[in-house]
Amino acid sequence: MSSIKQSVTVIGLGPMGQAMAGAFLDRGYDVTVWNRTASRADALVARGAVLAPNVKEALASNELVILSLTDYDAMYATLEPASAALTGRTLVNLSSDTPEKARAAARWAAERGAVQLTGGVTVPPSGIGQAESSTFYSGPRQVFDQHRPALEVITGRTDHRGEDPGLAALMYQIGMVMFWTSMLSYWQAVTLADANGLRAADILPHAVETANSLPGFFSFYAERIDAGRHVGDVDRLAMGAASVDHVLHTIADAGVDTTLPAAVAELFRRGMDAGHAADSFSTLVELMKKTEA
Repeated sequence: MSSIKQSVTVIGLGPMGQAMAGAFLDRGYDVTVWNRTASRADALVARGAVLAPNVKEALASNELVILSLTDYDAMYATLEPASAALTGRTLVNLSSDTPEKARAAARWAAERGAVQLTGGVTVPPSGIGQAESSTFYSGPRQVFDQHRPALEVITGRTDHRGEDPGLAALMYQIGMVMFWTSMLSYWQAVTLADANGLRAADILPHAVETANSLPGFFSFYAERIDAGRHVGDVDRLAMGAASVDHVLHTIADAGVDTTLPAAVAELFRRGMDAGHAADSFSTLVELMKKTEA
C-alpha cells in the first residue's frame, strides 16, 4: 500500500463546498481550503484543514482542485487573478451553469495549462460523502479515471458521460428542469389545498402517490417519443387540454396564483391550434423542440 497521503484543494465553502471538504477530511485526505469569507473555514480548520491565505497558494498546494462556486462567472472572478498558478492543475468544476459555459471554461482552463472536469452533483449537501449519491462528470476520460478515487469521496457513484465538457452540465440541468418544475407543482397543490382549508400534511399521502406514479409514465412514453410516435391510442391531447383547463379554473376559483397552470394550459392550447387534438399529448414534445432558424 502506498504511503503517499492523498491531498486536495477545495475552493468555495458554501454548504456544498463545506460538505465536500468535510468528506475528504473524513477519508484522511490533506485538505487545503479557500473562501472569500475566510471565517467559513473555521470549523474545517478545527478538524485539520489548512486555510490558504489566497487563491494562488490554494492552487499551488495541490494538483487536484475542487471548485464549488455559485456559477462560472464566480469561477473567473476567483481564479483569473491567480491564473499563473493554474498550470498543471486539474479543476473539478462542480459549479452550476450552462453546458456552453462549461465548454468555454474548459477552453479557458486549457489555455492556462490546466484541465477541467465538469461535474454535476445530483444531491444536496446532506448527500455528499454517501455511497448511494451520484455525480455526472464529463471531460478527458484519462483524467477522470486518474482521479476517480477522490471523486468517489464526494459521491460514491460517478457517471462519466463523455469527453465533451458540456455533457455533465447538460445532465445536471436536465435534472434541475424536472426538479424545480415538479417542486413548483407541489407548491401549487399546497396553495390550492390551503385555500380549501387543508394543510400540506393533509395532502401529503396523495401527493407522494401521484409523484410515485410518474416513473411509469416516463418509461411508457420514452420509446414512443424517440420513435416520433404520438398516436392517440391511450390518451388524446384534447382530453388533456380539457383537464388542464379544469385545473386552471379550479385554481382561479380558489383565488391563488395561476401563473404555473396558465403556462401549462397555453402549451396545450398551442398543440390544439396546431391540429393535434386527436394525437397523444406527448406530441407537445415536438412543439417544445428547438425550431430551425
